[in-house]
Order: sequence, then C-alpha cells, then structure tokens
Amino acid sequence: MTDITFQTKPQLATDMLAAAIAADVPFSWVTADEAYGNNPAFRADLRDRSISYVVAVACNTRVRTALGTRRVDHLVAALSPSSWQSYSAGNGSKGPRNYHWAWISLADTSPDRWLLVRRNPKTGELAFYLAWSPTRHPLRTLVRIAATRWAVEETFQAGKSQVGLDHYQVRGWIAWHRHITLCMLALAFLITIVATDTSAAHPAPNDPAGPRPFLPDPRVPIRLTLAEARHLLATLIIEPVSDALHILRWSTWRRLHQAAARAYHYKRRSVDP
Repeated sequence: MTDITFQTKPQLATDMLAAAIAADVPFSWVTADEAYGNNPAFRADLRDRSISYVVAVACNTRVRTALGTRRVDHLVAALSPSSWQSYSAGNGSKGPRNYHWAWISLADTSPDRWLLVRRNPKTGELAFYLAWSPTRHPLRTLVRIAATRWAVEETFQAGKSQVGLDHYQVRGWIAWHRHITLCMLALAFLITIVATDTSAAHPAPNDPAGPRPFLPDPRVPIRLTLAEARHLLATLIIEPVSDALHILRWSTWRRLHQAAARAYHYKRRSVDP
C-alpha cells in the first residue's frame, strides 16, 4: 500500500470518473455537493471531458457576468419575483419536496453556463448550483439533476443506520477498507431485495414538470424498506422461527400503517402553499 498517497475529495472524484469512463459505465450528468462544486479544477475537468454537470457551490462563490465579477447571492438579490418557478425536487418520506427555482445564464461571460438557485418556500433558505452542458436544456432538467444528489445522501444514511458503515474503530487502511467493502456489499444485497419487491404498489416516478403530484394509496402497503428487509432477513433466515407466517403478517401490518401515515403526509404537502 506504499503507492497510495493523499488526495483531496475532488481529486478522488476525478480519478473515479476517469475509471468509470474507461469501464464504459453509462451516465449523462454529474452532480455533487459544495466540496466538489467549489473546486474550479474539478469543474474544468468535467468540461474538458464534455460531461454535463450541476454542482452545488457556496453562497460566496464569485462568477463572471456582463456587469463584472459578482457573488452568487448578490445576483439572486436582483432577481424579480417572476424569475422563480415552482418544481418538485422529488418525493420524500413525507411528501414532495417542493421548492422555488430560478436560473441565470452565464454562457457569454463564464466557463459555467448557468447559475441555478433553489429557494425554500417556507423559510426562504437559498442553495446555489453551477451548471454546464455542451447543449442547452430547460430549467426542469437542471432541477431534476440537482435533485438526484439526495439519493447519495440517503444511501449514506442507510449505510450508517442499517449495515454499520460508520461503526468501526480502526486506524489502518487495510482494516478500514475491509470494513467499508463488507458494509457496501451488505447494503447492495439489501437494496437488491428491496428493488425486486413486487408485493406492493410502487410510487409513480417523480416528474418535476408533471401536472399532478403523486398521492399514495393508504390501503396499499408500502414497498419493502431497507430496515424491513433487514428485519425479515434476520428473523426468517439468520434466526429461523417456527411462526414465519405470523412474522410476515406483522411485516404487512407495519407497512400498511406506514402507508397510511405517508398518504396523510403527502395529502397535507399537496395542499400547502
């Protein structure tokens, strides 16, 4: 392991992208949080490879405009009320994540093509993104790409809560690598079980431009969750029990209860201003 040297997160991400391209992994866009979006070299490498991206940046990020170099939060302050459009950033556990979005074209002055801004309609909190693509795209496309980053956060959360991704007390590289690899394998196994579940109706795919939000049916159990799949795996396989039918019925009851709660959350979110 003497050939392993320190690399920053953007450098690691650049190497991972190069490996993915070499392995012919299909993808169309890259999205990332501020740790990567704030790094100009990372964004430049994506542009050099003609890879479209939507990456988060800090509020004090400076971009070039026709009026000179400006902070992104200062540019947003000059937007008119008509500049904002409402789109969903995806369905959450308690309903659609509705936000107000605006964008500013930077194509004539900056290497980045667009500045994308997300505003929480209740708190007014702002989030900023820089976006680039070889071709032009509508705002709803940039919103959809920015929203996909939640999948990464949810995966980390699931890894920590379900398979002990962060439950280690090691200091050596080899021990850490073994622990992380086994956790990722266990999480992939659980995700495969959940993905192949056909026992319940699955939510309709979220379309930020769709005319009507998805409203779940409280009479239909939710699909298997990672936590439920892990519970059933431990109860029925790892520690076999004689009353398996009873265990499965309890699982269905829990998912029906969760379906009812989710339906009421979605109903309330769908009528909130």
